Amino acid sequence: MSDVVIAMDTVLVRVLGPKTATAMADQLALHTVRDLLRHYPRRYARRGEMSKLDDLEVGDRVTVLAQVKSASTRPMRQRRGTLTEVTVGDGAGSMRLVFFTSKHAHLKVGEWGLFAGTVGKWQGALQFTHPDCHVITGDDDDWARALVPIYPASKDVSSWVIQRSVKLLLDDPHSLDAALDDPIPEPVRRRHGLITLARALVDKHRPETLEDVERADERLKWDEALVLQVTLAARRRAAALEPGIARPRRSGGLLDAVDSRLPFSLTEGQREVGDELAAELGREQPMNRLLQGEVGSGKTVVALRAMAQVVDAGGQAALLAPTEVLAAQHARSLTAILGPLGRAGELDGDPAGTRVTLLTGSQKAAARRTARAAAADGSAGIVVGTHALLQEGVEFADLGLVVVDEQHRFGVEQRDALRAKGTRPPHVLVMTATPIPRTVAMTVYGDLETSTLRQLPAGRGGVSSSVVPVGEKPAWLDRAWVRVREEVAAGRQAYVVCPRIGEEEGNANDGRGPDEGPDDADGAPPDEKGSSSDRRPPLAVLDVAEGLRAGPLSTLRVEVLHGRLPPEEKEARMRAFAAGEVDVLVATTVVEVGVDVPNATVMVVMDADRFGVSQLHQLRGRVARGAHAGLCLLVSEASSSSPTGQRLAAVAATTDGFELARLDLETRREGDVLGAAQSGRRSGVRLLSLLDDEALISEARVEATALVESDRGLADHPELAAAVAALATDERADWLEKA
Repeated sequence: MSDVVIAMDTVLVRVLGPKTATAMADQLALHTVRDLLRHYPRRYARRGEMSKLDDLEVGDRVTVLAQVKSASTRPMRQRRGTLTEVTVGDGAGSMRLVFFTSKHAHLKVGEWGLFAGTVGKWQGALQFTHPDCHVITGDDDDWARALVPIYPASKDVSSWVIQRSVKLLLDDPHSLDAALDDPIPEPVRRRHGLITLARALVDKHRPETLEDVERADERLKWDEALVLQVTLAARRRAAALEPGIARPRRSGGLLDAVDSRLPFSLTEGQREVGDELAAELGREQPMNRLLQGEVGSGKTVVALRAMAQVVDAGGQAALLAPTEVLAAQHARSLTAILGPLGRAGELDGDPAGTRVTLLTGSQKAAARRTARAAAADGSAGIVVGTHALLQEGVEFADLGLVVVDEQHRFGVEQRDALRAKGTRPPHVLVMTATPIPRTVAMTVYGDLETSTLRQLPAGRGGVSSSVVPVGEKPAWLDRAWVRVREEVAAGRQAYVVCPRIGEEEGNANDGRGPDEGPDDADGAPPDEKGSSSDRRPPLAVLDVAEGLRAGPLSTLRVEVLHGRLPPEEKEARMRAFAAGEVDVLVATTVVEVGVDVPNATVMVVMDADRFGVSQLHQLRGRVARGAHAGLCLLVSEASSSSPTGQRLAAVAATTDGFELARLDLETRREGDVLGAAQSGRRSGVRLLSLLDDEALISEARVEATALVESDRGLADHPELAAAVAALATDERADWLEKA
């Protein structure tokens, strides 16, 4: 390797040869020197220390460090050949290694080795069958260390193959020094007491002590945090340097008229956030703000007041919603609040008002043409729509404000596509009802300033939640349907939510409609989902509705709603439910966001374990939106003592969305929070913990902002600029924009 000039982007085939490099690329997505050096050990084993062999479970694929206790080879009784049996131990437990060959007869009692394979069981004892073996000899100086790195490995790339490959790089100082361009500027390293990148990689891959590992982790987390925060700071800087149009508040206009028509008083939080938005809209620098709030906290009213201010200033506002059901409901609710002020140009409209226009992809051609024309000529001051707003040909006379509802359903590139429809950069308000821990907001939405609504409007009945463990107490489900009948008898309504639609279960989208995400869209933890072979299919809307009509709810008016229905049918059924013409709506997660029926007071979530924490919180926010108290019943076959059961119990125990957001983060992989591609080979986040590293992320944000806003920006820091560019150009880096 000494003749090879090594750089971080050097492909591994030039360093390791084709066989090993191909296996690493195919099975571990390791392609370059950077990939390999950033493929960190999962844990460290100590020679002679207990490594808990007895804690292994059947089916685990693991690497263990153990000592040979016995070894024997004998002819097999039933067929030709030999059987080699080896017992290894770690000082606490033991397991058997079985080879149907004499190949490993050389294993000697007392030798230490690394053994990798899939754990099985025979006659009640754990065993490996044909495991990969690496005997540690006196020549293995790395294995003589106190800490032995155990890497995430694969069938054909064992932990020790990775260890030897990393050693090739770390043992060649000439090539390593040339390869490592340290992305963290030396003044930043000095201020925060960080070691160099070269030292950190050596300490991470070949530590002498756990203190070496901790020091390396601190430094390597800084790499991840700083590159991310510089990327976000650059976005903020670019937005600030491109002036928009000030939309100051004007008295006596649409906003004042909206305030006078509201049938309720604004909460203190709504007033404070409203003042904050009004001040930012009055500046030329475009507003870029995230408005997060508890389910039912009144974000839509805050957004409407901001839109009215922009209309008063001569501009237009566009509200982008993730589903047609939600877009139609927004258009209805805005029109209802505005009254004649939202029907300017119509016979009963107020000429001092504006027009609210709906634009969706499923509208008939004539309706779409009318909506597009109203947006283009400016007669529609407020345009509500789905992705159809982003299409080529949709133009605005003077787009002054973009409101994005349920930001987690969209990507930054979609937000930017709508922004680009303004003659000058419009103000942007992004809304989400999924509470976000501060660290997530700093890392994922770091290009946006953040406002939070915690206070619920006065007069809300509040919602209580209970788990219905049908596996342990099947009679409780009968009681749940009794509660639904009681609520309907009292003049109220109910939702029943199921994970999927039913029929055509084998189709490409697994029976879901265009408005629904995957069954575990925001995440039951992966280790709780199980495989398709050991779980029954999730309950379906069509099947459950049929059973309810024929059984416990046979006397009630039961209707279904899902994303595969034609848009007109979805709209008609939603209107019928809102008008009280339907008692029970059996639906998918199409009702998860935005659906507002104050008379609905009970929700039964079937197969609640199939939904993530934040999704359950969103769903139950659909009830108790009026004066009556609400009830959410989480039906699950999971044992109450299982992790799934405990997760559901935690959801039932609190309605604090921010507490639940933290629970969600604790029970899910952080890749699920940041975006699926975060687990990709070059996405940049491997060690950083959004829960544990808040202080580090905050410090990195301060440093990143200072670097980007300095006179020369990153001009004096080419290594950091290169790392940021690598993230920005990586096709997997779009997780940052889509999280």
